[in-house]
Amino acid sequence: MSPRLAFAVETAVLAGKSTLAHFQAGAAVDLKEDATPVTVADRNAERLIRELVGKKYPNERIVGEEEGGDQTIADRWIVDPIDGTKSFVSGVPLYATLLSYEVDFQPVVGVAYFPALDELLYAEVGQGAFFNGRVARVSEKRQIKGGVVCCGGHRSMIHYGRWDGLALVAERAMATRTWSDAYGHALVATGRVEAMVDPVVSRWDISAVALIVREAGGRVTNFGGREELTPSHADGHYELVSSNGLIHDELLEAFRQ
Repeated sequence: MSPRLAFAVETAVLAGKSTLAHFQAGAAVDLKEDATPVTVADRNAERLIRELVGKKYPNERIVGEEEGGDQTIADRWIVDPIDGTKSFVSGVPLYATLLSYEVDFQPVVGVAYFPALDELLYAEVGQGAFFNGRVARVSEKRQIKGGVVCCGGHRSMIHYGRWDGLALVAERAMATRTWSDAYGHALVATGRVEAMVDPVVSRWDISAVALIVREAGGRVTNFGGREELTPSHADGHYELVSSNGLIHDELLEAFRQ
């Protein structure tokens, strides 16, 4: 483990654990301009990460969900203090603290920590992915039949024209589940499900998990099959389809029909 990855792991775990004081504790919920929820736990966790990065790497840039940052800078830290705030405010433990470092807009270090589950995934480019200290690997199922596919919320699947594709996948799969946000991609990386699809996400939602899935042997693209992490929507948002790689083409084809 490189010093940068070790720092990222330690920082993400510290920030993630800081959210537990507010989890299932009736934390007040505010709405941002886009009508998504935010709490003191989100804000405090991002502030902690920024302070720790500032001490360790004082000249490096940071882009975060709550405090923003210059997204034109190619080498930067990407922070999502609570990925899955809707789960967090509902008292559901499927939320994560995400932290990555990108070089030339590509993640080279990524950490996903799930505080309420105490599950930790991390990866470094070319070095594989790890889950609670063990090697993480995607599943070996070669077709959707008999597999499990996760997705984002139903409303976003409908709004972005992915509902018919999901219905087709649901007919083939053993099960479809809305274990969404970073947790769905974590399940892919650890071989517990075969795929996770999300029609609309932000950079801080995908940077860490895309690297982790790829280093676990999986494949990550948008719905068109593009592997570069570039926006798919005019407003700058992204799509993310992650899978074990073996069912990826079948999955994309289902969403083209």
